[in-house]
Amino acid sequence: MFSWTNTDTRRKKEPELFQTVAEGLWKLYSHKLLPLEETYRFHEFHSPALEDADFHNKPMVLLVGQYSTGKTTFIRHLLESDFPGMRIGPEPTTDSFIAVMHAPLQGVMPGNALVVDPKKPFRKLSAFGNAFLNRFMCAQLPNPVLESISIIDTPGILSGEKQRISRGYDFAAVLEWFAERVDRIILLFDAHKLDISDEFSDVIKALKNHEDKIRVVLNKADQIETQQLMRVYGALMWSLGKIINTPEVVRVYIGSFWSHPLLIPDNRKLFEAEEQDLFKDIQSLPRNAALRKLNDLIKRARLAKVHAYIISAIKKEMPNVFGKENKKKELINNLHEIYMKIEKEHQISPGDFPNIKKMQEILMTQDFTKFQALKPKLLDTVDDMLASDIAKLMVMVQQEESQKTNQVVKGGAFEGTRNGPFGHGYGEGAGEGIDDFDWVVGKDKPTYDEIFFTLSPVNGKVTGASAKKEMVKSKLPNTVLGKIWKLADVDRDGLLDDEEFALANHLIKIKLEGHELPTDLPSHLVPPSKRRGE
Repeated sequence: MFSWTNTDTRRKKEPELFQTVAEGLWKLYSHKLLPLEETYRFHEFHSPALEDADFHNKPMVLLVGQYSTGKTTFIRHLLESDFPGMRIGPEPTTDSFIAVMHAPLQGVMPGNALVVDPKKPFRKLSAFGNAFLNRFMCAQLPNPVLESISIIDTPGILSGEKQRISRGYDFAAVLEWFAERVDRIILLFDAHKLDISDEFSDVIKALKNHEDKIRVVLNKADQIETQQLMRVYGALMWSLGKIINTPEVVRVYIGSFWSHPLLIPDNRKLFEAEEQDLFKDIQSLPRNAALRKLNDLIKRARLAKVHAYIISAIKKEMPNVFGKENKKKELINNLHEIYMKIEKEHQISPGDFPNIKKMQEILMTQDFTKFQALKPKLLDTVDDMLASDIAKLMVMVQQEESQKTNQVVKGGAFEGTRNGPFGHGYGEGAGEGIDDFDWVVGKDKPTYDEIFFTLSPVNGKVTGASAKKEMVKSKLPNTVLGKIWKLADVDRDGLLDDEEFALANHLIKIKLEGHELPTDLPSHLVPPSKRRGE
């Protein structure tokens, strides 16, 4: 808890007190940065004003990729459940922005209702009009993964002839809006098609200044041989290097993010390590959310300062009476000279300036006579915020993070990465035998026993390492096998006896037949020797 004093609080004589980082950030923004943004029309040039919900909402993950790269399937893999509005297919199926969020009851909230809900961080999206709002919805469902994060599914980016079809709204601008507010941006690529279309290139460029949030996933990698995979990986890195201009190479995760058996299992260990790294990255988002919001506010403040210098410099050059239109055209054409002058005068890094072409386009529609001259007090207030208040908030960020050491994303596929040797409501298949008196696994147990005794059990049990060697032959990914291990290791001793091993194989069989695994082991599948009261 800390306080600071500004022009308003001096009058009150009592300092403001803040209990959380989110509350402090909101107060800082609304009292110190927002007045500067409003004075110099920042919201007409760059980004709508932030709201309370932007500082208090859960971490968000934005999925971006060309059609048929597996974005929707990726979400389903994480959640291990369907969600309202979900459509999967080889052609462009997701033609909407879908915010997948937690709610006690499953349902859909359409875009026009979504942008008037003060509890949701989407109110400012109303500026993109009905063409966008008709393609925006919120899929709500009770899911443990969504208790910690929200996921934004996006329309498949078009390529070739399909790019000519107008969406009716500024697709890149909407993605840029989300990029400013999300905690992680995941770009998905299909290992079979790496062509980066013009629209995809524009989208990646729209994510400029948010490279620190970007992670790249090379999906469906189990469907190509190792040598070809190396070529594909190299080609992807080369293509990205031309578009994403950062000193560090962007992180690319290789794998197949779904629960189907691996088609070519040669690179299983690589896929395991990559998936584990990506899951750790996503799981850390709740713990690092406050730091991300603080970082984004600093970036916004720096841009707002530069914008104020640009607008005030233009205002200073404008004549009072005659020749205003000619002068306006001249200033727009020579905007690069204004940039250079401000850069030298105020010692500002060139990287802090907005895109000059975009700035020129917006300036063409502006009335320069309404621009404000430089107001040092507003800039001093923002400088004070950056120099003093942010430093105090940083202390609170560290305190909050230390209290959230155990706060990670749980449930869904994340559970399968933490169980046994695979560490890092049941359906039709698990329901088989529910009405039978005998243990349904028992009929296949002799076959499983033959395998069990080849694993050299000690004291009637096999180790996790031994069981893993056998279980991976199913080619199921680790997230699924980890869940199977958790269900089969009934006594939680890290070993499997013959009944537990048979149960594990039965659950593998269920999954390979296309059924969903139960969240908890149904009573009829519990091995006879593990049943209480029997």
